[in-house]
Amino acid sequence: MEKLKCTISYDGTLFSGYQIQPNKRTVQGEIEAVLQTMHKGKFIRIHSSGRTDAGVHARHQVIHFETGLHIRTENWQKALNAQLPDDIVVHDVERVDAQFHARFSAIEKEYRYFVLLTDTRDVFLRNYRYMTTDEFDDANMQEACDVFKGTHDFTAFSSARATVKGDKVRTLYEVTFERRANELMFMLRGNGFLYHMVRIIVSVILDAGKSIVSPEEIKTMFITKNRGNIGQTLPPQGLYLWDVKYN
Repeated sequence: MEKLKCTISYDGTLFSGYQIQPNKRTVQGEIEAVLQTMHKGKFIRIHSSGRTDAGVHARHQVIHFETGLHIRTENWQKALNAQLPDDIVVHDVERVDAQFHARFSAIEKEYRYFVLLTDTRDVFLRNYRYMTTDEFDDANMQEACDVFKGTHDFTAFSSARATVKGDKVRTLYEVTFERRANELMFMLRGNGFLYHMVRIIVSVILDAGKSIVSPEEIKTMFITKNRGNIGQTLPPQGLYLWDVKYN
């Protein structure tokens, strides 16, 4: 048996999320079905760096699985891409040692969230951007970004439905945004993320940009572990798992 690591991308629009679910189309389900065919009916479980929700996209997701097939890595890539649907692509395949785990070996993840500033709905980007007619103050948003950097308990900035065990302390190395013409691009890079954490944090930063919340009030949310009605969870289609790094 050998362990293979794959870097993949997918368009999350038509998936009910990454993780396998009964009677629903998922990224994991599509890949495992192809692997089962390649292994003559034998079930092969894949493991990812993390789950993404329905509608969320991945530019650089990482999975691993174990196999008894002896195929050159470049041929693995060709075989998988030949059988996977058009909204999943395998970029590379490599052999890794037995200790590697796509999730537990990851040391850093990067997510990006895209906001289109428009008065008219763009039908071509409706599945790939969050669209709004609101106006935002860049200086206020930059101050809010700075508050989120560092090591904090992010209880107030994760979904109440989160099932994570243990504490909710995470470290964000970088929280930034760029204004590109009529678009805002938010980038969050850290050692781990909680359920809906990115979509909530970006929502709070946007609220700061509308002068609904101040940096001091955000700091209080960390302490009280409660953000009240600030930062409603943004839609999934603007979110991308952008990169995963390993030692």
